[in-house]
Amino acid sequence: MSEVPFVPLARVADAYSPRFAEFAFEPGFVASVDQHVADLREQLWGPEPGLVAGAPDPEDLSDYALGFQDALTEIGWREPVGYDYAVCRLTAVSWLVREHRLLEPDPH
Repeated sequence: MSEVPFVPLARVADAYSPRFAEFAFEPGFVASVDQHVADLREQLWGPEPGLVAGAPDPEDLSDYALGFQDALTEIGWREPVGYDYAVCRLTAVSWLVREHRLLEPDPH
């Protein structure tokens, strides 16, 4: 599989992973990102039985991230100092990338 489909994921992870440091002092941000993670899972992969969610499909998440960023560009969105819906959504994408190690090489 080509690396090209995962460029949007790498860009989001690079840009929004540093936001994880804010989790230590922004409980509202943590809660909001958690809700976005749950919503992304539901929206992109449907409900999953059990308590542990499986890893998302990297191509689906990459396509979503690219489309979301394109929409933000179209409306002229600028990243705020704090956080808004878009920051929470992109941080949630970044969290899924990190949590499921989607950018690490497949050991198989």
